[in-house]
Amino acid sequence: MSTPLLQVRDLKKYFPVSGSLFGTKDQVHAVDGVSFHIDRGETLSLVGESGCGKSTIGRAVLRLFDVTAGEVLLEGRRIDNLPNNALHHVRRRVQVVFQDPFASLNPRMKVGALLAEPMRNFGLVPAPGDLTARVSRLIDIVRLPRDTIGRYPHEFSGGQRQRIAIARALSAEPDLIVCDEAVSALDVSVKAQIVNLLQDLQRDLGLALLFISHDLAIVQHITHRVAVMYLGQIVEIGPKARIFGVPAHPYTRALLSAVPLMQPGLERNRIILKGDVPSPIAPPRGCRFHTRCPVAFDRCMVEAPQLRQRDPGHWAACHLDHAPGRDSD
Repeated sequence: MSTPLLQVRDLKKYFPVSGSLFGTKDQVHAVDGVSFHIDRGETLSLVGESGCGKSTIGRAVLRLFDVTAGEVLLEGRRIDNLPNNALHHVRRRVQVVFQDPFASLNPRMKVGALLAEPMRNFGLVPAPGDLTARVSRLIDIVRLPRDTIGRYPHEFSGGQRQRIAIARALSAEPDLIVCDEAVSALDVSVKAQIVNLLQDLQRDLGLALLFISHDLAIVQHITHRVAVMYLGQIVEIGPKARIFGVPAHPYTRALLSAVPLMQPGLERNRIILKGDVPSPIAPPRGCRFHTRCPVAFDRCMVEAPQLRQRDPGHWAACHLDHAPGRDSD
């Protein structure tokens, strides 16, 4: 088997809590033992409620901070332990598109300069005369008019700015783009256009995408595989068809029950979860979902379930198959 483009192994990221009661050293367990891989040209989507840790994983992959434990590998080479002065090649190969393009684009630079900067930084322009042609080609690729080059970010709509942000990520010629809620702030019609653009770019350029989103309808359209997160851990991961067709985890089923159906007149049986998400400072013992799970039983409260394979490539962490009255696998 070929080496995956990206591998994440037992990743943990804890953040210290300042001003803890009685001087205790509390920590937020933002990500707590997450493993997955992404192949070249593949899209893996991380989904879950706000605060589940999916954006923290994206930032760990981007090396925007050091991890608490675990490993992040790019084509088999660890990057989580590289010193800052050795991250130059990682920065080029792994790029990001954030939720708010206006906040990530320098308002004092024209679009042409914004796109040219990564090319200069990474030495991707063999001859000075090639720079203008490359910038123009990027503008064409993201389907914006050529006069975009001489204008400032504030002169564009949200969707147009996100296209500029995508072009800037592409200017570094990356292998992987982390899309952190990249379409969640856009109107529905614009959202669909950006998703279609990302799919076309992936097909034409062979890009891999780590697509972080809470919008399952968009995820179903763009992704190859899905990893469902709850309170810092992956509870289910597998091919899109299995996750959306035969979800194995109660939390996944609850999330999917809230997705509107495309056919008018059809309705889903909504699964309303009780209570709130527990604090990541003190996660519950056993299965972290048991405090809200409609089918939890005694074992769920004392023993943390491990990811088990249900079908080829489809894994879920749930004791439900071993509940009283059920036949075990």
